[in-house]
Amino acid sequence: MQVLNSHVDSALSRTRLTLAIARTADEVREVQRLRYKIFIESAGLASAINPDGLDRDEFDVYCDHLIVRDSGTLEVVGTYRLLNPRGARQIGRLYSESEFDLGRLGHLRGRLVDAGRACIHPAYRSGAVIMLLWAGLAAYVRREECEYLAGCGSLSLADGGRNAHAVYRGLSRTNLAPQEYRVTPHLPLPVNESGANEAYEIPPLLKGYMRSGAWICGAPAWDPEFNCADLFLLLPLDNLDERYARRYLQNR
Repeated sequence: MQVLNSHVDSALSRTRLTLAIARTADEVREVQRLRYKIFIESAGLASAINPDGLDRDEFDVYCDHLIVRDSGTLEVVGTYRLLNPRGARQIGRLYSESEFDLGRLGHLRGRLVDAGRACIHPAYRSGAVIMLLWAGLAAYVRREECEYLAGCGSLSLADGGRNAHAVYRGLSRTNLAPQEYRVTPHLPLPVNESGANEAYEIPPLLKGYMRSGAWICGAPAWDPEFNCADLFLLLPLDNLDERYARRYLQNR
């Protein structure tokens, strides 16, 4: 594996966790195995999807894969998949386009990294792994000389969608993108106005995007296969909150 930059490498050398980009087929399979555990086994779909125990699709070969590894056990405990403009041109589309019409964002394609398939091992969700993944994201976007980070934030529908709808309504008041950056879901989440004034819980990854200055770019898409709703997120690096900019982008 190749560490993204010396700053990240130095900061992590004092911990049991290391951050790098997968460079071999074996490392990518480790990533796919972790994704399978989180996205498929945890959803009760293990017997129906990918019996080889790997979560994989046609995008994997065009993407770079961030890896957080426990250097004590050598286990991969966190990952993020990153599609840069070159990879997007090669495959002919962004991963997010499987769920959203991104026609209004065509002028951004050469300056945008599409991030997805983020997951963290359940035993490592205290915050350290997601912080390393965010540091890796920032270093990667800077290395690729891009100006935008995009991706989907997932919301469980296990409660019938009440929390997902409440999160969308809440974030629409505080983090909605300007009209020129709005996107349309191919399969919209059915409208549910019940509990319109209820409190809601934002998942940690989505909360990290919002705190960093990201926008939600429209209504959520419905993914019935995985029983979740997805919001399309766009983070212009110019919007990056000053605290996060100092933490993730400043050279030290």
